[in-house]
Amino acid sequence: MAIRIHQGDLPGGYDPGESVAIDTETMGLEFHRDRLCLVQLSTGDGNADLVQISAGQQTAPVLSGILTDPNVLKIMHFARFDIAALMKRFGVMSQPVYCTKIASFLARTYSNQHGLKALVQELLNETLDKASQSSDWGGPDLTDEQCTYAAHDVIFLHQVKRRLDAMLKREEREDLVHACFEFLPTRAALDLAGWSNQDIFAH
Repeated sequence: MAIRIHQGDLPGGYDPGESVAIDTETMGLEFHRDRLCLVQLSTGDGNADLVQISAGQQTAPVLSGILTDPNVLKIMHFARFDIAALMKRFGVMSQPVYCTKIASFLARTYSNQHGLKALVQELLNETLDKASQSSDWGGPDLTDEQCTYAAHDVIFLHQVKRRLDAMLKREEREDLVHACFEFLPTRAALDLAGWSNQDIFAH
């Protein structure tokens, strides 16, 4: 596995292909308090690109172009959070998006374990080390452990997607899952507008 670290943006000429796995690391879980620190990407080749985002940075033209490219599918796990964090920082909405967490909820109804670690373990027989999940992502230098953790959050997503797609097709839930994906930008916009803790569809 090759891990490439970039400052501020991806290099010009970066080719994501037809789909790219994306994840984010922030200083916390409050969009209006905790800044975006890192964006991880993988084209599904087993390698990862890590883009460090500095405090106060508002633009990343190459990355933003990928996020908004209608011909590039963005594969994320818990995309609701990632697309909101990216929207808050760069002002762009990621589309189209595939969320492996939503796909898992609709495909793996036999389980209540839908975290990425559980998915990778069951579907790919790989073990993820989550020890660096709660660490300081805002520092100028990433540790080797942080780099490995960040890369592992994206390098398996293409494979996980393929396994979940097969299950969704078998259970005839493809239309339902894609309808959920199409709603994700609206759900993220609601989060950013202050409705993150309310179910507006409830009675």
